[in-house]
This record gives sequence, C-alpha cells and structure tokens, in this order.
Amino acid sequence: MNIGDWLKEQMVSSEAYDAEQLLAGFLDEMDRGLSGDASSLAMIPAYIGTGGTVSPGKPVAVIDAGGTNLRVGIARFDESGKIELSNFSKQSMPGRDKQISAADFYNVLADTLAPIKDEFENIGFCFSYPAVILPNLDGRLLHWTKEIKIPELVGKHIGAGLIDALEARGIFGKRVAVLNDTVAALLAGLAQGQTFDASSYVGFILGTGTNTAYVERNENIGKLEGYLESGAQVINVESGGFNEFPRGPYDLQLDARSENPYGQAFEKTISGVYMGPIALELLKALAEKGVFSPSGAATLSSLNELTTIHIDNLASDNGRDTGPLSSDSFSDADREMMKTVFNGVVDRAALLTAVNILAAVVKSGAGRDAALPVCVNIDGSTYYKTFQLADKVQAHLKTMLEKRGLHIRCIQVEDAPVVGAAIAGLTAFH
Repeated sequence: MNIGDWLKEQMVSSEAYDAEQLLAGFLDEMDRGLSGDASSLAMIPAYIGTGGTVSPGKPVAVIDAGGTNLRVGIARFDESGKIELSNFSKQSMPGRDKQISAADFYNVLADTLAPIKDEFENIGFCFSYPAVILPNLDGRLLHWTKEIKIPELVGKHIGAGLIDALEARGIFGKRVAVLNDTVAALLAGLAQGQTFDASSYVGFILGTGTNTAYVERNENIGKLEGYLESGAQVINVESGGFNEFPRGPYDLQLDARSENPYGQAFEKTISGVYMGPIALELLKALAEKGVFSPSGAATLSSLNELTTIHIDNLASDNGRDTGPLSSDSFSDADREMMKTVFNGVVDRAALLTAVNILAAVVKSGAGRDAALPVCVNIDGSTYYKTFQLADKVQAHLKTMLEKRGLHIRCIQVEDAPVVGAAIAGLTAFH
C-alpha cells in the first residue's frame, strides 16, 4: 500500500490541492464578506488604522483576555519603540473554571485597574473571543469560545461594561479600545515594519486556533458605517471559518464529532488543537487496513485521543514525551508509518497556511516593490513549534509570491497581544 497515494486520496496531502484554486476561493470569500454577502469569512472591521503615532513615554492600560490567562497592567514605549511594562498582574481567565456573572467579570477587571487608575487615560483591550467591533471601538460579544462560562455577557458591549464598572467606583474619564488578538498581532508589527519601510501589514496567528488580519482600503469595503479618515483600516478576517475547499472523509468524520460540528472548517485542518486528532483518525483507519503490526494496531484502535504535541514529538525525534505513542507495542516500522502520516497532515497545513497569508497580502494591494514589502507578523506556538511547519509554509510562500511579483517580510513580535493592545490604546483615539 502506497501511503502517499492513500493520504492524497483522503485529501490529507499538499499534493491533493491546487494552490491557485484555493487562493481564488479564499479571495472570493473575502470579497463576499466585505460586501456583506453570505460568506464563510466574517471580515469584521476593526475600525483601527495603521497610521497613528505612538508617543514615547505615554502610559496606557492594557488588558489581555486570552484563552487561559487574564493579564492587566501599564505599558509605555521608549524612543526606540521598545515596550516597557509595569504593574502587570496575571491570573486565570475569569469564567474558565466555573460559570460567573457579568458583574463578577467586571469586578475582576476593576479590582486590577483601580490601584493604577492615576497612571492612564486610555485602555487597549485585547479580547480574544468572537466580537463585532463597533465604530466607537467597543466590541459586542457574539459567543464565548475556549470554555469560558459567562453567558450574561453574550450580546453585550464589552468596553461599555468596563467603563460602567470603573465609574461605579468613582473612576471617570477613561476610554477603551477593544480589539481582536489577531488585530493586535498586526498592530504589534508596526514598530518593526517602520524600520524597513513596510507598505502594509498582516497579522497571522496559528496556535490552538487560527486567524488573520490585514489592512483593507476603504473603497473596497461595502458594509461599514464608519470609515477611517486615513483611507484604510484593519479587517479581522476570522479565517478559521473558511470552508470553500475540499476535505476528506476522515476530516468530516472528526468534524461531525467536534463541539461545533461543521463550523471553523479551515481551523480544523491547520490548528494545533486539531492536527493530532486528524492524525489519529487516519492512523486508526490504517490500523484497520493491516498497515501496522498487530500489537501496534490494537493500541491505536484503543486510543480515544492523541494530541498534536505528542505526535509532533514523535515526528521530530526530539526525545520529548510522546504520550501514548511511547508504548512498547509499536515497532520501529509502526513509528515510521506514524511519522509519515503526521508529515502529510503538516504538509497540508503548511500549504493552506501559505494560501491564507498570501490571500491577505494580495487583498492589501501592497508589496509590489521589493523595497516596500508587506510586514507579516506571525504569532502562535503551533506555527513555530510544529516540526518543519514554518519552513514548509515559507517555501510555499516563496513560490507563490515570486509568481505574482509580491514581496513580504515575516517577523515575530514577543508578547504581540500586549504590544498590539498598547498601540491601539495609544493611537485609536487621535
């Protein structure tokens, strides 16, 4: 049995896809979303541009509400554009361990901000959950993800609730800019991008989930009520929802059993939380076909879960914990077969990731001059830590960019959500 051919038949191979067709489908969905037509890409306007000026030394409060932790503190930028943090606290994200009320959530934020109330006027609030951003830079929560349990807040304006909570404590005159974590990643690239004359900016995250943000010119946006005077603004693509591409039977089988069946199709092919389970579906199917040793097949058939970290550790031979794959029931040939299967999963993820990033670059209309590249800030542990993924993405991008005469520079900004939120808080109200 030729495993490469079998993976291609299951659509779990980069060779199973036509990059040009993928790109065309991605761009079409982006256009439809911008026009307000039905689309798998939400194309949510951030009402933030990239033309603001950061005043060195000026303090801003930063809130980073991530999937696991809540961080709050003060940020400043020095003359060189380096961020300086102070009075930062970190705690578990409220509502993660048990259901709480909206008042409980805002009390946690107000408790943390109250002692530093005299150090800031504006707040940059990186809110890593699906929210519609409004022209006044508030965000209305669409629904919770990442197991957060604060049902009272769904449909509510996050920034307004925070201001109300602060004013209830006698803290007045504060303004808050709410932004998505991918928008924050894009903004975090500004300082580095300006040093090499970036013509535009893209933020891309590939971790537990995935998303993309880019800068769109206003004349191409058909559904916005409030345009930015700069003539361009950041769009949160919500690219994990892209579904105009073919998937194989094992992808669909896994999808049907997921917590949100048939949603976030793109995310379910490339993100860290799904690549391990996809690999397990394939390995179990191959076990039934007699590809593995009898003992190896029996062990695979008994597994209920497989994390991306464990099979990635196996594929990379890094000596780290491989969890259930460390069993003596697997022969050396079994392990090589498992590596081959996971490499196919990674190969596909790399191609789809490259197409996603390229679509954002193409849509920006920038990067046509080698001296003025598009700055692409890439964030997320899955992108950087998955064996060979980053190199494969860059190889695909190089080929596709050269074909179109486009130029980018990929960067990595440490603590991008905090940096981006601070920039938003300092520039959004000018």
